[in-house]
Amino acid sequence: MTPADLSRTVVRAVRRAVEEGELPAGTGVPERVVVDRTRPGGVGEYATAVAFQIAKRAGTAPAEVARVIAGMLAGVPGIERVEITGAGFLNFVLAERSAAELVREVRERGARYGFASPDGELRARVVGDAVRRILWSQGQEGGGGLSVAPLARRDRGVVALYGADAAAWAMLAVAPHETAVFSPRLLLQDEAANEFFRVRYAHARSRALTVNAAQLGFSAEPGPVGDEGGAVVRGLLDHPLVLEAAAHHRAPERVVRHLVELADALLDFQYRVLPKGDEKPSAAHRARLALAEAAGTVLAGGLALLGIDAPDCL
Repeated sequence: MTPADLSRTVVRAVRRAVEEGELPAGTGVPERVVVDRTRPGGVGEYATAVAFQIAKRAGTAPAEVARVIAGMLAGVPGIERVEITGAGFLNFVLAERSAAELVREVRERGARYGFASPDGELRARVVGDAVRRILWSQGQEGGGGLSVAPLARRDRGVVALYGADAAAWAMLAVAPHETAVFSPRLLLQDEAANEFFRVRYAHARSRALTVNAAQLGFSAEPGPVGDEGGAVVRGLLDHPLVLEAAAHHRAPERVVRHLVELADALLDFQYRVLPKGDEKPSAAHRARLALAEAAGTVLAGGLALLGIDAPDCL
């Protein structure tokens, strides 16, 4: 189960609790439940404060709402443990998912990894499609109603100055209602000083690793990667949740921040992928290469969602 799956699972648990009378009939079922990574020192891996949101409508204490939801989640595949802390916070430990399984999913889904599953709830898809068509009938796009700060007069020529991709990055790196900041750093071929370059460079490095591995006579094969690949694995696991949150809040800057974090993890990890010196390629090298390739795929998919190219060479 991915964090995004967990969010949808909690929504279904709330709906079921209302339908079965465990929560008052007038309790509203949220469209989406915000699930975040537990902060250092917290309980479990992920947590949500949804019980507080529901308690206001249900006229029930948050701790009681949390108890009901936890009961509905007992035995759900993919959830190893649910704990209630404080006045009603729900904390989750998900069943461990191997790096090999995760990489296989990324390889299967490709650039569409993290996209909402096409076999999701029928009503959500039907209503969503209808709303988009209605917006279109009124001359609006799917982002209708979104408050976007216009470019300052001095920035009208940014595409010509920085290029379409770099300009788009700067416009998307901050919340839509905030003023975009353009800087000469956007043109720097420097991974330390330019986050835009860093993300595309990390993608290019993943492609270069594949070429280098082929020259050494081996290719990628999903498998265990150990703790050294932990940051990359976490980045891949969180990708679906980031996309869901970005869509819900109409906040592309969340995707930008996530791509930077994943790029940082991949650039740190790249030095462990290929054999060194007289070392022979092993199963561990093939697994590390597969993880690096998966990270590159997600970086390319994320950039594509932002309308930005991901070149194989920089």
